[in-house]
Amino acid sequence: MYRVLITDPISPKGIEILEREEDVEVANEPEIPFDRLLEIVKDFDAIITRSRTPVNRELLSRAKRLKVIGRAGVGVDNVDLEYASKLGILVVNTPGANTIAATELTLMHMLNVLRNSHKAHQSLKEHHWDRKKFMGTELFGKTLGIIGLGNIGSQVAIRCKSFGMKVLCYDPYIPDEKPKRLGVKRVYDLYTLLKESDIITIHTPLTEETKGMIGEREFEVMKDGVYIINCARGGIIDERALLKYLKLGKVRGVGLDVFSVEPPNWEFIDELLKFENVSLSPHIGANTYESQENVGVIVAQQVIKALKGRTPEHVVNAPFPDLSVLPLIKPYLDLGEKLGKFLVQWSEGRIGRLRISVRGEISKHSEPIVSSVLKGILSLIVDEPVNLINANYVAKERGIEVEKLTSEETYDFKNLIGVESLEGGKSVSGSVLEGHLLRIVQIDEYKVDIEPEGIMLVFENKDEPGVIGKVGTLLGKNNINIAGFELGRKERGGRALGVLALDDEVPEEVLKELTSIPQVFFAKQVKI
Repeated sequence: MYRVLITDPISPKGIEILEREEDVEVANEPEIPFDRLLEIVKDFDAIITRSRTPVNRELLSRAKRLKVIGRAGVGVDNVDLEYASKLGILVVNTPGANTIAATELTLMHMLNVLRNSHKAHQSLKEHHWDRKKFMGTELFGKTLGIIGLGNIGSQVAIRCKSFGMKVLCYDPYIPDEKPKRLGVKRVYDLYTLLKESDIITIHTPLTEETKGMIGEREFEVMKDGVYIINCARGGIIDERALLKYLKLGKVRGVGLDVFSVEPPNWEFIDELLKFENVSLSPHIGANTYESQENVGVIVAQQVIKALKGRTPEHVVNAPFPDLSVLPLIKPYLDLGEKLGKFLVQWSEGRIGRLRISVRGEISKHSEPIVSSVLKGILSLIVDEPVNLINANYVAKERGIEVEKLTSEETYDFKNLIGVESLEGGKSVSGSVLEGHLLRIVQIDEYKVDIEPEGIMLVFENKDEPGVIGKVGTLLGKNNINIAGFELGRKERGGRALGVLALDDEVPEEVLKELTSIPQVFFAKQVKI
């Protein structure tokens, strides 16, 4: 029975999805005090939260059963991702569920500050008729600068282009194809965007990199009379600097849905509201009936998949946040893990410094493949659970240095994964043939063609007649059946590498007898 704790409100439909699962027990405590949460978290396999609950190190250290954290929303700044990853806890979120809601709120604030519609409404409410007071500015022909071209930023771009705006974007983490597809001009320097934009809208997460990214220096380079919109995360804009440049007239209008501290400092709010072209809202970007239902449904589905060993689509802390590529790279993840297991046995456990290379078309997905190799290695040398999420952290903790090499160019094979122990000098490489056939194609300097499965006897020998016969005779005498055989050699009469696929394990005394054959230099049993 999986136990799921809901610590913040989600839609009833999301709760219904969880409760329909026969092996899921739901505890719905949307206003649980943090002290109480610390006491009971040890008894749950999953937590579903929004932004209210701090899923910090203190909480995670007590969550002995926790397998997945479901964030009902996009931002995960209330979750200690690094520590969750270190513990092997999956973090999933719901990107896209509130995309349209946040997009439309951005446009609402943009139109408010350019056309004073919110102030005009208030004026009529107070029985004033002053048309001249509410002279506005058109969006048409203006340059919009979008910081962050993710889901919401992209939707804002599409809608603003329909207003006849020129759209720039700054986002160092997207491929060039995305802005081209949207008809948006990409700039590679934040200051270029700030200098050229009439209106700036922010759509990035709050990270160490983005915290305070719009400060005094950034305001200085902006156009005089710029408009600033932030419906993303508080803390990205330095609020003191914003107020300063609003007072100086450098900033003509401001639309904010988020603040560095929420509820905000009311003195700051009062200062902002002294200006006509200011539109504020209390973090309601996701507050539509449609988005709230979507968030609850999606987070429930993600948590169920994660608990039952299926693949959730929106993983935040796995090495592949875009799991749409999983069907493509799954065979390479399996291969990477098997290569790791092979190397650690072939190297007799001497793993201190590694070189992992990913070559070919799959090189763009190198991070999860590297993690799969580390998972295979560590699964045989540590006594704690290792998975694709925490493999890099466990390797780092054990002092394993990893050198990663990627290249789109390769030889002989379309794609190739290589793993080398830089201390022991042992190496193994593999590829996937016909999209699903896993193969070891090289061991040390020997070319081979082996399925990495089951029990393998790997031995180095002198390449001369009769050696393979002696090995076969010895195994047959001990009732060990050979299922397959592969020989690799560099030159005739030199050293060769033999690999036997076996149906049974080779006892230690038989291995010793095998290495006593004069022509056999080395033998090792490998199990995958």
